[in-house]
Amino acid sequence: MSALQSPFEGKSIWFLTGSQDLYGDETLQQVAEQSASVAGMLDQSGDIAADIVWKPVLKERDSIHRAALDANSDPDCLGVIVWMHTFSPAKMWINGLAALTKPMLHFHTQAEAALPWDEIDMDFMNLNQAAHGDREFAYMATRMATARTTVVGHASDPRVQHKISTWVRAAAGWQALRSMRLCRFGDNMRNVAATEGDKTEAEIRLGASVNTWAVNDLVERVESIDDADVQQLLTEYDTTYDVAEELRPGGERRDSLVYAARQELGMRSFLTEGGFTAFTTNFEDLGGLRQLPGLAVQRLMADGYGFGAEGDWKTALLVRAAKVMGHGLPGGASLMEDYTYEMTPGKEKILGAHMLEICPSLTTEVPRIEVHPLGIGDREDPVRMVFDTDTGSGVVVAMSDMRERFRFTANVVDIVPPDAPLPRLPVARAVWEPRPDFATSAECWLTAGAAHHTVLTTALGLEAFESLAEIAGVELATIDAGTTTRGFARELRWNAAYYRLAQGL
Repeated sequence: MSALQSPFEGKSIWFLTGSQDLYGDETLQQVAEQSASVAGMLDQSGDIAADIVWKPVLKERDSIHRAALDANSDPDCLGVIVWMHTFSPAKMWINGLAALTKPMLHFHTQAEAALPWDEIDMDFMNLNQAAHGDREFAYMATRMATARTTVVGHASDPRVQHKISTWVRAAAGWQALRSMRLCRFGDNMRNVAATEGDKTEAEIRLGASVNTWAVNDLVERVESIDDADVQQLLTEYDTTYDVAEELRPGGERRDSLVYAARQELGMRSFLTEGGFTAFTTNFEDLGGLRQLPGLAVQRLMADGYGFGAEGDWKTALLVRAAKVMGHGLPGGASLMEDYTYEMTPGKEKILGAHMLEICPSLTTEVPRIEVHPLGIGDREDPVRMVFDTDTGSGVVVAMSDMRERFRFTANVVDIVPPDAPLPRLPVARAVWEPRPDFATSAECWLTAGAAHHTVLTTALGLEAFESLAEIAGVELATIDAGTTTRGFARELRWNAAYYRLAQGL
């Protein structure tokens, strides 16, 4: 069963409209009709993954407070869109904003895009007051330091719909983090700093539950898998992928693929039974496993599970969030690692890969299943999928524990073909040119102390992570076309001061 069957099915965004009793029943009826129409335009957009659900107009503090509490308690509500159709005195919103725990988008819009210049009278002006009603609301939200994303424009504008769609996906990613249970099969790699982190703080700040299970608990599950189920999965491998001859039925190394299938079924059963949506493994802690899981991990990631290698639970969180946010979009998301560089002047690139575990959602080609030796782990040769990532735009994001806060570091990249074939590198891989350029990207990445493990997504743009960081209250350090090393370093210093002050005494 997929961990990501339908993350938006049955999920909704509540559309909340602000006004007040001052205007009378006739005007308020027009407010209701027009706000329902605006919500309907968004709901009918093919770009927005969740349902937009219109709620009755909010006119006084008690109903506003109740709407916030109701949104909080509804597990299917991903967040709220708020719009002040008329002037809604913002002191009425204090209790509601203080109570709201769901993500909020402030939509600064109006009922009609064009003004009927020759028909405008004071009745029209009283009805269409968002230009200053939203400013009143924004003042209070700013004064209360209410986290929010602001989108400006008319609901019919595809650019506006896309911005709201991106925020909706970020809200879904936030819900996935808040409800996540992550299974660490064993501990993290010994003596490595970047894969360490405060798991308690992760649950406090992000809601994710991160705990460890003995690898031999998994071994017992792997060994208990029914042979008939293994054979059924092998048939799926043989018909879905380009399987190396030595792994096909009758091949001299078929047993390696048999064990890989047994691993996948055992891991899938363990994760499903425990309600886990993300996991980690570690080549230094394999217990009785005969292979370091490669093919199994790749297929589980393709089904929506978050994954981090070497016990890197922070990257597993990011991979899962990216899977949820990008669900249904072209492209994919995977664990990635900056491995080595092409540093010829004018040709600079990064070659990313890992030992085995890169998700096939990054390619539209049919991956090839192969078995090769692995120089670490002290186990049998592991099975893995081999492919090149599709070319196009992407984002690599790392999560670091900076002691008093978590930091996301994101770099916009362009994925390109390898300069030449890689016949002796039998792993899945990606080659990219980082923006704004190789040297600036690397200098800034190192200055940020960003980890070597990342999520690479080709389904999402930078905006999704900007919205997720805003919702989560997590620092985001961005490296893109406009980045300079001097400005980036200055921003990190400002961030350090802000986030330390924001922690309080």
